[in-house]
Amino acid sequence: MFVRDCAMESNIYRLKLLNAVLFFAKKTKWANTTKISKLLYFFDFKHFKETGYPAIGLQYFAFKKGPVPKSFWLEVKGGNPPDDFKDKLALIQKKDELDPKSKEIEFKAKKNPDLSVFSPREIEILNNLALMFKDVKAWQISEISHLKNQPWDVTIKQEGLNAPIDYLLAIDEDSKLTAEEAEESLKEYFEILDNFCLRPTE
Repeated sequence: MFVRDCAMESNIYRLKLLNAVLFFAKKTKWANTTKISKLLYFFDFKHFKETGYPAIGLQYFAFKKGPVPKSFWLEVKGGNPPDDFKDKLALIQKKDELDPKSKEIEFKAKKNPDLSVFSPREIEILNNLALMFKDVKAWQISEISHLKNQPWDVTIKQEGLNAPIDYLLAIDEDSKLTAEEAEESLKEYFEILDNFCLRPTE
């Protein structure tokens, strides 16, 4: 009987997730869970807007503080890195700057990111995001991700708090492909991830 290999360490999208996190943790200040979540969101949605498919393929939800890749958030919220991240990433619990009564997780890269897992376009987007948000705190990024008529805002208004954010909401007049092309591309992308067991999170 054929059994699919779902090992995370051999999954290119899992490796992209790990190395994107390491990249942002190395290249930006105040890299806590909220900031990392938003940077991953910008990375995936910017790449989708340009190509019709995400860079990593995380599923984001419209949490109160902004877009959050829920599955990855659940992996790290306790303050312990996933087993396949442990030798490369440290998680440190600190007070949440948005809610002093709560705790936030600060991300510290123990090793340099492996950029060979990314395409030239992906590296360009990563560099642009790191440059743009290097000295920006999480609450300041929240103001950007919460802009009116952007995917998080539209999701909150149409579907409510904690609803999944549709990648297709990123398609606008500045996109390089039509909504129909983007929809077909996105469908094919997630079919491939499912068929070959390549989701970036379990």
